Amino acid sequence: MGTVIMHSVVSVDGFIADGNDDVGPLHDWYFNGDIPITEGGDGQYDHSGAGGRIKVSRASAEYVRSTWETIGTIVMGRRLFDLVNGWEAQPPAGDHVVVVSHRPKPEGWHPEASYHFVDDVTAAIGKARELAGERTVAVNAGEAGGQILAAGLVDEVAMDVVPVVFGSGKRYFGGIDGRRLLEDPHVVIQGEGVLHLRFKVRR
Repeated sequence: MGTVIMHSVVSVDGFIADGNDDVGPLHDWYFNGDIPITEGGDGQYDHSGAGGRIKVSRASAEYVRSTWETIGTIVMGRRLFDLVNGWEAQPPAGDHVVVVSHRPKPEGWHPEASYHFVDDVTAAIGKARELAGERTVAVNAGEAGGQILAAGLVDEVAMDVVPVVFGSGKRYFGGIDGRRLLEDPHVVIQGEGVLHLRFKVRR
């Protein structure tokens, strides 16, 4: 089975958005570089919630590209799904999306898309792994991600740390209770306006 990686862009004080779900400058580094994520510019990753083309610094490009290419399934919470309207059925990476939600998929919403609505985090990861096969399951950080980590279902934590302090807002790990230990980072890459870190979860 593929690795389950919890991932998001985050402020240095641990927030993925402010209290109004505004990400502020957290994603600026996706558009401030010269290198498209795909060498040929075929458009696979050339979209975002802002409708811009993703171009990052050379230092970030290989890491981001290689990470996104391994993703088979993205797991997201219902709040993020509603905020971005499920990326209009075109996830930034991977072929499948599992939404952790007690509500079903909106009626008539992109019936052709491989989006699956599951109301339990353990079942959500099971479904995501089934869909991903040997590829990576990428879990969006936030409340759903924190619940999945607390359930012991996350293998690695990946953070793209941006030099900004929010002070308050939506936490990377949601409202998780208790202490969780991670290994020393096995990926440390300094990009422009971002620091890429990855930690294995200590078992």
